[in-house]
Amino acid sequence: MTVPFYPWTVWIWAAFDPVLIALALWLGWTASQFGKVFIAAIIALAVSVLTSWAIGALGIPWPAPVSHDGPTFFPVRTIAALLWAILGFSARRALRGRA
Repeated sequence: MTVPFYPWTVWIWAAFDPVLIALALWLGWTASQFGKVFIAAIIALAVSVLTSWAIGALGIPWPAPVSHDGPTFFPVRTIAALLWAILGFSARRALRGRA
């Protein structure tokens, strides 16, 4: 059995899923403590994967599709969700510190 090869651009699209970005940034922004950023990342990951799967099941083109025979790139999506949530949390703290 051969291991499938996916170009790096497919891996990058998994990190730039629009639902993942929007939800992780918003939940990271609303987190009151840094520990809650991890919960925000998990929620953003779950919702974005389910949304991507539903959109893919409908046959609508999506930048980061999830399907039963395609790659899900969970490690890439997980790290991206955490980084986007940290960015949202840090942006709020930076803006709050200036006010």
